[in-house]
Amino acid sequence: MESLFTSPEFQMSLLLFVALGGYLIASRINQSAVIGLILVGLLVGPSVLGWITYTDFVRSLAHLGAVILLFVIGFEFNMKDILHPRNFAIAAIGVIVPWIGGWWLAVLFGFDSASAIFVGTACTATSIAITANVLKELGKLQTEAAKAIIGAAVIDDILALLVLAISMDVVGGSFSYLGIAVVTVKAIAFIVIAAAFGLLVVSKFLVRLDATSFVRKYPEFIFIFAMMLAFLYAMLAELVGLSAIVGAFIAGVSFKDVELHQSHSLKEGAEYLQIIFASIFFVSLGIIADLHQVTPEIILFLVALTLVAIITKVIGCGIPAKLGGLCGKDSLIVGFGMAPRGEVAMIVALIGLEAGIIGQGVYVALVLMSLLTTIITPIVYRNWFYKGEYCTYDDKGACITEGR
Repeated sequence: MESLFTSPEFQMSLLLFVALGGYLIASRINQSAVIGLILVGLLVGPSVLGWITYTDFVRSLAHLGAVILLFVIGFEFNMKDILHPRNFAIAAIGVIVPWIGGWWLAVLFGFDSASAIFVGTACTATSIAITANVLKELGKLQTEAAKAIIGAAVIDDILALLVLAISMDVVGGSFSYLGIAVVTVKAIAFIVIAAAFGLLVVSKFLVRLDATSFVRKYPEFIFIFAMMLAFLYAMLAELVGLSAIVGAFIAGVSFKDVELHQSHSLKEGAEYLQIIFASIFFVSLGIIADLHQVTPEIILFLVALTLVAIITKVIGCGIPAKLGGLCGKDSLIVGFGMAPRGEVAMIVALIGLEAGIIGQGVYVALVLMSLLTTIITPIVYRNWFYKGEYCTYDDKGACITEGR
């Protein structure tokens, strides 16, 4: 009987049942589905009921959910949106300011230099999956603010990777300019080569393949091929040190303009997978946090760290967005949109804990900070920023009228 409850079938059924509860909670409190899913994850996880723990099975499904979600989001964008000069400034300053803020706060609370460096490093992260899903839910993925967020988040992932590599080397006493250069070149080369291969080779191949009698007989073939490539890109991204979701996003961008006549819709098919696995991903963010580990000693640090994490992203990303031509309201949308740390900062915290760089208290604070910053953005978006009038822009993306 015990083996029945530990079977993959039962765990999958339970996770999806819990996800349904998340949607009911979100509807009840009139908030984004992301909020309901995270809250129900907290409820059924170790923090309250203890029904589900963060096992390898849950971790794997959640990882797939994030990958599929960003693959779907990629269909809404093109490389021009990502490579806008404004996005580089948003990403760069949005990494530097949070790192300084996190490092300064940890020093202020008396942590050693190694811990302070790693706290700063965790603060540089941005989880694109959370904000992208909320924008998709609100129907705002094609706004100038959304384009800036997604583009800057992809660049942010490269910069955060460099910061992590530098931090590990500095703490370990083995800093090397050559090593950092190699990491940089690998990350940039992957994005350029993967995007070029997808846009210039794979997308054209799929169009030609769609015209064959083979695909007429098996219309699902191209969808399977596209999903295979999405997971392949995700794996290759991880091999070069980037987040897997960046690879999946690039794959989605590559297929954006592919017109198929005989095959099943790539985007529609991926969206059905996203509904299932992305729900589990958001539930897992609540499951991974264990509120029982919060001690009186770290509560004050946790509150301060969460405030610093949000404020530094809003300032570090919002100001460059404003200087780059976005209106004041959209600049704040960009700042808050880059604030969720989500699973990215949790992974960084786990790396620091396993390497012996940070202690259990700092690890718990970083995980809960990641959770809190993830919850705040959907609330702010739904209740404040996406009400009233919106900013308008000209063809070059410069603000014409301010929203209210």
